[in-house]
Order: sequence, then structure tokens, then C-alpha cells
Amino acid sequence: MTSETLFLLGFLLFIFFILALDLGLLNKKSDTVSMKQAGLMSFFVVALSMCFYFVLITYGHLLHGIDSIEKLQSVITRHHHPVKIIPGDLDHSIQLYNQNLGLEYLTGYVVEYALSVDNIFVIVLIFGAFGVAQKNYHRVLFWGILGAIVMRFIFIFVGAALIEKFEWIMYVFGAFLVFTGVKMFFDRESDEKIDTQNHPVVKFANRFFKVHNHFVGNKFFVTIDGVRKVTPLFLVLLIIEGTDLIFAVDSIPAIFSVTKDPYIVFFSNIFAIIGLRSMFFLLAGIIDKFRFLKIGLAVLLTFIGLKMLFHHYLEEWGFSTTHSLLIIVGILGASILFSLIFPERKKERKLKYNPENQDDLH
Repeated sequence: MTSETLFLLGFLLFIFFILALDLGLLNKKSDTVSMKQAGLMSFFVVALSMCFYFVLITYGHLLHGIDSIEKLQSVITRHHHPVKIIPGDLDHSIQLYNQNLGLEYLTGYVVEYALSVDNIFVIVLIFGAFGVAQKNYHRVLFWGILGAIVMRFIFIFVGAALIEKFEWIMYVFGAFLVFTGVKMFFDRESDEKIDTQNHPVVKFANRFFKVHNHFVGNKFFVTIDGVRKVTPLFLVLLIIEGTDLIFAVDSIPAIFSVTKDPYIVFFSNIFAIIGLRSMFFLLAGIIDKFRFLKIGLAVLLTFIGLKMLFHHYLEEWGFSTTHSLLIIVGILGASILFSLIFPERKKERKLKYNPENQDDLH
């Protein structure tokens, strides 16, 4: 078993331990999650994420089993790390490599965490549109996160294999992110709605499943007169999974602009995702107060896309991961600061879901 496999298995076990702890801490009575509970869990997850940063800057070389200058050079070349080896000094070279690895992880974590906030906008709309009871939010988000981990794993390692084989894909990713950022900027004022009548997931479910017309507590499935049916809560779970899939198309290429090491992309991605659930309960009620956040995310995606398009030139100019991190934090910090200084009350946007009016749900 390779060192990468052992490191990955250990990481996954650790993540599932956190999720199990989360399930017990935030969902003991399957009731509404309080701000205090969400705050504690958010602090706990962020603290663990920072602990993992210190693990990487201390033991990051063990991820790829680096034990020689030759192996270190091979890893640096394969993953395009901006690290210069000190000839004949393995210990110092490993120290420089680990510091860069930790910085790449931290930058990727900030990027994914920031883009996850935009995901919260959509999740709030989905829950409001389908009329999901607040006490069921955690259950949907918990199972949604498990599906997201599997999808991100596939996306990241397939993407890494494609980038390693076809380097020009980086330019495709870069152009796509620039397009997404520009589109987000011009669509920032659009009135987003979830059409519960004609949503593709609802249509798909009605075609292939028996769908019950009512919510049944926190159940995803229910058996009525011997017939097993899915509930509207399961439809909400499917929609959130599909939403995460769409967001992954943006966020994963964005992190590949920071590091080409798929393991670091995966670690930073997953830590940000498991923090999304607790962050949702903290921000759901005040998310509309950050009126400039959409602009900040649009600028962020555009910056990352341009960085991917011109990465060869930036490397020649000495543009480092530290520079990227400072610019990213600056963009996000400015958007939040301007939102607080220049607040604006937005109209409430909700489209309620009434299962009894769904003639096609049967």
C-alpha cells in the first residue's frame, strides 16, 4: 500500500469521525439547530482545518513518501510546485516543500470556503421554495455532504489525471472561470427563483419513482399500501446534490489554479465542504446582508481564471502562492467590508412549495 493511499485512508477516517461527531452534536434531538450549536461546530471544524495545515507543514512530505532529493524533485516537477531544491540539503528542501504544501492547502481552503457561501444562497432558496421545516435542514445537509464527498473525489482525481495528460485543459478551465465570473457579475441582481413545478429533478423523479405528496417528518422514503415512495424531502436532497455538482464545476478548477496536487485539492475541498453545513445555520438568516459578496465572488473567479490562462508568465515573474492568497483574502475582505459599510435591504424572495398542489407528484 502506497504512502498516498495510507494518507488518504487516514484522512477519510478522520473526516467520517468529524461527521459522526457533527451528527451527534447538532442532531441529538433531530430539532432545529441553534446559533450556539452552529457556532461551536463551525469553530471546531475551522480549528481542525487549521490543525491539518500544521500537519502538512510538518509532515507533508510523508504524503508522497519523500525520502530523497531525487524523489522530492520528481514530486515537485510532477505537481508543478514553485519550490527550489537546495542541492545536498534534503532536510531544508523538505522544509521548504512542506511550507509551500501547507500554503497551497490553505489557499485552496479559503477559495472553496468562499465559493461555498454562494452555495448557501441557493440552498436557502431551495429550502424556502419547497417549504422544508427547519428541524429537517440538518438531516438533508448531512446526507448531502456525504454525496458531495464522493462526487468531489471523482471530479478531483479525474481532473488531475486529465491535467497531467493534457496540460492545455488548464487554459480551458481558465477561460471557463473567466466566463463564469463575468456572468456572475452581470447576473448578480437577477431575481433567483426555484421553480418547484418544472424543476428537472422533480420531473425526473416523477418519471422514474413513485413520489409521495406530503412530507413525512424527516423521512426520505415511506411505504404506503405496500408501495415504497420517495418523499418531497428526498427530492430536496437530490436537488441539493445536483446544485453541489454544478458548484464543483467552478470550485475544483479554481483550486487547481493554486495547486496541481490532487490530494491537496481534495483535502482543502473536503474541509471546506464539511464546514458548509454549520456555516449554513450561521449565515442563512443574514446572507442577504452581504450585498457585495456576489461581486467579490465574481471578481475572485475572474482573477483565478486569468491566473490559469497566464500561469506560465506569472511563474516567470515570480508570482507565488502567497501572492494568490493575499489577493484572494483581499477580494473577499473588501466585499464583506463594503457590505457592512453600505448595507441595503433586499426584498424577500420565496416561492413556497405546496405538495398538495403538485398534480404530477403521485
